[in-house]
Amino acid sequence: MNAALLADAWSAPLQPRFDAVRFLVGVDGGGTGTRVRLSDLTGRVLGQGAAGPSALGQGVAQAWRHIQQAVQAAAEQAQLDRLVLNEMAIGLGLSGAGVVAQAQAFLAQQPGYAHVELVNDGTTSVLGAHAGRPGGVIAAGTGTVGEVLRADGQWACVSGWGWIGGDEGSGAWLGIQAMRHAQKAMDGRVPAGPLARAVWSAVGAVDARDRDALSAWVAQAGQHAYAQLAPLVFDVAETDPAADALLAQAVGELEQLAQALDSAQQLPLSLAGSVAQRLAERFSGNIRARCVSPQGDSADGALRLIRGALSTLR
Repeated sequence: MNAALLADAWSAPLQPRFDAVRFLVGVDGGGTGTRVRLSDLTGRVLGQGAAGPSALGQGVAQAWRHIQQAVQAAAEQAQLDRLVLNEMAIGLGLSGAGVVAQAQAFLAQQPGYAHVELVNDGTTSVLGAHAGRPGGVIAAGTGTVGEVLRADGQWACVSGWGWIGGDEGSGAWLGIQAMRHAQKAMDGRVPAGPLARAVWSAVGAVDARDRDALSAWVAQAGQHAYAQLAPLVFDVAETDPAADALLAQAVGELEQLAQALDSAQQLPLSLAGSVAQRLAERFSGNIRARCVSPQGDSADGALRLIRGALSTLR
């Protein structure tokens, strides 16, 4: 992928071997859901669709199943009679695509598209946000990743190590911290304030003695389940110092990420994901001043990615 040329992708001719391609599919897939945009070769959007999660860490079979469901919905909106995959080229920005084994397994199961381009969802967020030009994106939703296209045409990625041991500042990370706080409150190690009680209620604990309910929930919880607890932290932050402190810690993590993306602190930044957007007003002056509204989203970036791959610019 020649990232420096993707800004011009839409105006470039197709490579002759892709003459049969009629439609482009752009996919933004994460741990919570999948969004698909279907366009013609000029970038005109014909239809959109959505389905369940397609983060590769949650399983390759699930990812393709949900992607195809969303593609079908987009095709129906575009009033296409049927899916003819060999007339479609698909660009995908998926959480977990940076893990080589997961990416290879995913590509090995592609169902027949004329061409497939797979990158991390952070990459497509950058391409969409800055229309293929230099800039960075801090994406914090279910997971966290930062990516940047630098002025010299080089890509860099920060964070995105996965929800179990990384993704600091993400929804899943906030949910894990909230659960730890709720556990300590149930033990009497910290006061049981609004955050602890909100978590207890969310997981089905009837009172502060219902240890079994917390244990049962934790035993089966995954990334998505923990991310579902994150809104509770925001909801009670004004009345619970513990929740407010967690949000401040999340801001610190995301600001470290921004510094690592661009040590000169000059490139424009765009925020993607519900957590990053809700924390924006808490960022420090320089980072907040460099935040710009995105020109497009990750699905737009995925469309730009696949159009560039088909073009003679490659």
